[in-house]
Amino acid sequence: RAGGTFQYLLVQKTGAQQNVGLIQLNRPQALNALCEGLMAELRRALEAMESDPQVGAIVLTGSQKAFAGRAGPRPSPKVFGGGGLVSHAGGCELAMMCDIIYAGEKAQFGQPEILLGTIPGAGGTQRLTRAVGKSLAMEMVLTGDRISA
Repeated sequence: RAGGTFQYLLVQKTGAQQNVGLIQLNRPQALNALCEGLMAELRRALEAMESDPQVGAIVLTGSQKAFAGRAGPRPSPKVFGGGGLVSHAGGCELAMMCDIIYAGEKAQFGQPEILLGTIPGAGGTQRLTRAVGKSLAMEMVLTGDRISA
């Protein structure tokens, strides 16, 4: 396994030439909600994959039921090192950190932080604006409404 043993992730190299890093969020009881432990493991797994010269691409995935649920009712502003991954990042922010997003027809994306009295973290406002445009991003951030895939 790349980066050691994980509690919240399934990590392997796959593909015909074993050059694709596959990282699967594995916290099914919480719909893969991003907790501090999962984010720390994810950073460790990504660093291991990025430093492996055999790995040419990394796929980050969730389960059949959920990619990543929101972090929970009490966001924490704690930053893990200089990598920009924060513990209160939700699935939408995590997905937007990727170069390409493949989503199922029933997938929904949202920035519900306003419903908790905070704003999206982990670059959520900047990346969302680039992905969906200013008007839709403002609507999502200011109302907490979700959009479909």
